[in-house]
Amino acid sequence: MTPLLFRFLIGIAISIIIYSVVKYIRDPRRSFESAYNQGRFFIYDDEENVRQNLLITYRGVLFEGKKYVGVAEEKFDVIKILIGTEETDRLRGLKKDDFYFLEKELILRYPKAKVEWRSPILEFMRQIEKQ
Repeated sequence: MTPLLFRFLIGIAISIIIYSVVKYIRDPRRSFESAYNQGRFFIYDDEENVRQNLLITYRGVLFEGKKYVGVAEEKFDVIKILIGTEETDRLRGLKKDDFYFLEKELILRYPKAKVEWRSPILEFMRQIEKQ
């Protein structure tokens, strides 16, 4: 009886360990941190929770976006996303196409939203539009 109970408890322990490892590997925060460290593109966002800001990493720069809800086509939806970064020193080397790529990716997720940029990206985009 005792060896059977011991085997059962060992089986439960192994199952818990496997579950924990799989949960850790599939965690979007871990994927986001990995993409940030490697300079890859990744969006960490809960599309169902409009109160939670979205985080974007692209070419080693961390962007934060604030979602605003409003009425779009007779229903409430995200109508505006305001994006900025605290890492202005890391913006060096980014081109207008990089910012257009980020806008396109956000519009794919939120088709009714207008993407707006905070300073200094806002001034950069205005300067490009004047040319």
